[in-house]
Amino acid sequence: MPRLNNHSMRWCVAAFTAALAGCVAGPNFVAPAPPTASSYTAEAAPSPDNPATAIGDTTIGDTTIGDTTIGASTIDATLPEPDRWWAPLNSPRLDSTIRQALAANHSLDAARATLAEAQAVSAASESGRYPQVDLDAGVGRQKYGAAFLGPSEHLPPFTYFSIGPAVTYAFDFAGGVRRTIEQQRALTDYQSHELDAAVLSVSGNVAMQALAAATARAQIDNLEDLLADDRSDLKLVQDSFTEGQATRVDVLNAQSQLANDQTLLPPLRRDLSVASHALALLAGSTPSQWTAPDFKLDEFELPARLPLAVPSELIHRRPDILAAEAQLHAATAAVGVASANLYPQVSLTATASMQANTLRTLFDASSAAGGLAGSLTQPLFDHGALRAKRQAAVDAMQVSLASYEQVVLNSFSQVADALEDLEHDQELLVSEQGAVAIAAENLALTRESYSAGNSGVLQVLEAQRQNQQARVGLVHAQSQRLQDTVQLLLALGGRVPRSMQ
Repeated sequence: MPRLNNHSMRWCVAAFTAALAGCVAGPNFVAPAPPTASSYTAEAAPSPDNPATAIGDTTIGDTTIGDTTIGASTIDATLPEPDRWWAPLNSPRLDSTIRQALAANHSLDAARATLAEAQAVSAASESGRYPQVDLDAGVGRQKYGAAFLGPSEHLPPFTYFSIGPAVTYAFDFAGGVRRTIEQQRALTDYQSHELDAAVLSVSGNVAMQALAAATARAQIDNLEDLLADDRSDLKLVQDSFTEGQATRVDVLNAQSQLANDQTLLPPLRRDLSVASHALALLAGSTPSQWTAPDFKLDEFELPARLPLAVPSELIHRRPDILAAEAQLHAATAAVGVASANLYPQVSLTATASMQANTLRTLFDASSAAGGLAGSLTQPLFDHGALRAKRQAAVDAMQVSLASYEQVVLNSFSQVADALEDLEHDQELLVSEQGAVAIAAENLALTRESYSAGNSGVLQVLEAQRQNQQARVGLVHAQSQRLQDTVQLLLALGGRVPRSMQ
């Protein structure tokens, strides 16, 4: 059998090392393929040839009832995404409140700190690529006994001093270090997307609470108008009673209507306070230190056109989907780390130091010392612990994959719900506007009829109740239309500028 010379040995070792260095244990992460769905609902989806489609092939147009024009939003797949998702609402006070919330919200501060922590951990993991250099220094007194030197030898106690660097390098043959770095980077990406999701959530909550406050305030305004009508009706009945044209029962009915309507005011004021306090909390303050703007429904503009991302693009826009993908990436890298632990671990340690028995001779040339040592550790028998840990990592990867797929499905469902809601909101808005017009006309005619003695007070109160219900329904329809517009913008992964995060 031929013998290898020194040059051949070095070549074989170098080739073996290079081959091992090229192997990285565990699967390589591949992002899941985009969904194959071409639309969010069973109806036809918007396309470049037919971009103005709400759901299917129908665009909801403007509808005029009386003197009021009810605007409708066109869903347009070709419309560019706004730089601020709430910009289409065109409310300067909402913009200012969201900016304040993004700057002062404590939950966002926690999310930012968590991201900074993940970035620091990721930076620390990068050190595994390079040799570790330490400075060792020591001083002590030592005495050896017979067990060390033997019964015939005797070494008196002595003092020693040492100082010098030590270099340690772990050869990443199986790729465990690289997979660990990959895992930490993926976890950093996850925290970054979680911050984006938190920013989107806070800004969305501000918009929803602003709409809630505006709705409560509109209901209060309606109710105060209604109470004014109740008082007018009561005076009308009392005047008729004085003239002998109404009974005491008619007066009591009018008084009862006024008293009942007055009970509706405190809950609405409570709703307004709750929304205002929620806005203060989102803005990072207490209700006593910060007062929310007096939002009105008419200050929110119903966008004429709304953007719609195609399904294949949604997974690249929504931060919750991107966060789930980053979690899947980290879980995949964890399988590589667990796989690498099954292979030999090779490390090299080199030391250079100055050693002496007296401090004054520590840095003499004769005190120089050094060492070079390599180690190899190969698991032989651990009762299946390492393989069980790898299987656990594989199972965790499957959990992350299933979670990712569920997040994608939830996202598609949210967009589909928002699209359907917007179409039905428009139908409801038209109906409620018509009901208000009819109820107002009926109330006016009923009052005229009562004044002429052709109808009773109960008819007036019933007409007034119908008018109240119609006005309340209109406010709810207007508010719901705006809320569902916000929900669609959020479901599409609304953009928030980095400068505001």
